[in-house]
Amino acid sequence: MRFEGKVALVTGGSRGIGRVISTMFVREGAGVAVNYFRGTATAEETVDELRQVGPKVVAIKADVRDRDRVEDLVATVVEEFGGLDFVISNAASGSNKPSMDLKASGWDWTLNINARALLFLAQSAVPHLRDRGGGRIISISSLGAARVLPNYTSVGVSKAALEALTRYLGVELAADHIGVNCISASTVETDALKHFPNAEDMLAAARQATPAGRLVKPEDIAAVVRFLCSPDADMIVGQTLIIDGGFSLPI
Repeated sequence: MRFEGKVALVTGGSRGIGRVISTMFVREGAGVAVNYFRGTATAEETVDELRQVGPKVVAIKADVRDRDRVEDLVATVVEEFGGLDFVISNAASGSNKPSMDLKASGWDWTLNINARALLFLAQSAVPHLRDRGGGRIISISSLGAARVLPNYTSVGVSKAALEALTRYLGVELAADHIGVNCISASTVETDALKHFPNAEDMLAAARQATPAGRLVKPEDIAAVVRFLCSPDADMIVGQTLIIDGGFSLPI
């Protein structure tokens, strides 16, 4: 188990991609703080299941849009586990509408959860990562940061901001041995897709257009998180790694 004695915080860690990432950390021996905002029952179910794999798991409710709540979240993790090594900024949401239909509330909601939260997490967590001699901050993006997708304006812009912030944090924190990187995935079949009016069309088109012959799975993303949190990735700084089975390559 490569992360024995380490502690990971996974935002949005109770379902979808976050749940699989949380499971990976538990299986690798880490203590895991599963952050959630809504769905207490789902979070408790996730923690109960993860405790069958490893006992060092807690669920912590916090709204990552709120700086004070993020500071409280990080402080609670450190209090529960005695430190913090890995921060996975996975919580995401969005107003899935064309540009001309977006409202200010949906724009702010999306940008604050998907991008601003990473800044708050870094500001709150970095002192504790430094106390441990370094660590990792990993965020989860999507191909919509650079490609134009239907009904994806606010999310795509927020993910582009997330990737830019990753580069700035990567450079600023590298001397502290804190590796900051991002993972960008193509379409992943999770419950989050239910919020898109064209979800079935998106899935069918993605399957057909992926040279590898299948959609990206949450486990694929968790595997790259595991690599980026390992010493093997010490010299990867401020990068966005694309996991898409070749989807973005053909013209």
